[in-house]
Amino acid sequence: MELISLESTKKTPNVLLDPSGKIRIGGRSIPEDASKFYDNILNWVLDYCHTPSDSTIVDIELEYFNSGSAKFVMQILRELSELLTEGKDLKVNWYYEEGDDDILERGEYYSSILDLEINFIETD
Repeated sequence: MELISLESTKKTPNVLLDPSGKIRIGGRSIPEDASKFYDNILNWVLDYCHTPSDSTIVDIELEYFNSGSAKFVMQILRELSELLTEGKDLKVNWYYEEGDDDILERGEYYSSILDLEINFIETD
């Protein structure tokens, strides 16, 4: 597997997919065609889950994302949560700005629907 690093644009987040076990998605995610942007990311995650690191850290630091992006974030977290059933370590950090209840609530929703422990981290 190769390391993938994507710089953010006005409509897409920065993304780090590191086969050593570090996954990060941060910034704004409002692509007009979410599947065009996220398909390769999701495919990388699916491949990663076949031969994962013993420990995986996921940092989600989205300041805003649209419904198309939300669907893919859910799929990514769902796939990664399967690592727990294989006895692997998974730590998910969900960053949200102070007072941004929408982003916090979205993370809490994912946590409950996926039965996944998420660390909520408030930033300034």
